[in-house]
Amino acid sequence: MTLEGSDSRVLTSSFVLGAATKFNNGDILFQLAMFLILMALLKKFAWGPLMGVMKERETHISNEISQAEKANQDAKKHLEEQRELLKEARLEAQGLIENARKQGDVQRDEIIAIARTEAERLKESAKLEIEQQKEQAVAAIRDQVASLSVMIASKVIERELGEQDQQKLIDEFIQEAGIGR
Repeated sequence: MTLEGSDSRVLTSSFVLGAATKFNNGDILFQLAMFLILMALLKKFAWGPLMGVMKERETHISNEISQAEKANQDAKKHLEEQRELLKEARLEAQGLIENARKQGDVQRDEIIAIARTEAERLKESAKLEIEQQKEQAVAAIRDQVASLSVMIASKVIERELGEQDQQKLIDEFIQEAGIGR
C-alpha cells in the first residue's frame, strides 16, 4: 500500500512535469491565430472608428481654436478701430471747443468794439447837446444883457445922475433882473 500511495505521488508529479515540459503545437497555433484575428477585428471595428472619432474631435478642436484665434484677432482689430475712432472724436471735440473759444473771443471783441463805438457816439451826442444848450444859454444871457443895457441906457439918458445915483440905479436893475428870472 505504501507503494501505491507513493506511486500516485510520483505519477502526479511526473504528470505535472510532463505537462509543463510538453507543448501542444496545435493549441499554440490556434491561440496565435485567434489572437491575430481578434487584433484584426479590433483594428477594423474598434480602433478604426475610435481613431476616426478622435480625428474628427481633433479636427473640430483645431477648427474651434482657429475660430477663437480669428475672433480674438477680429476683436483686437475692432478694439483698435474703436480706440482710433475715440481718439479722432476727442481730437474733433477739442477742435470744436477751440473753434468755439476763438469765435467767443472774436464775438467778445466785436461786442466790445461796438460798445465802445456806441459809447463814443453817445459821448459825442451829449457833447453836441451840451454845446447847443450852452450856446442857447449864452444867447439868452446876451439877450438879457442887451435888454438890461438898453434899459440902463434909457434910464441913464432920462436923468443925469451922479456916481452914487448911478451905482444905486445899477443895483436896482440887478435886483429887478434877479427877481424877473
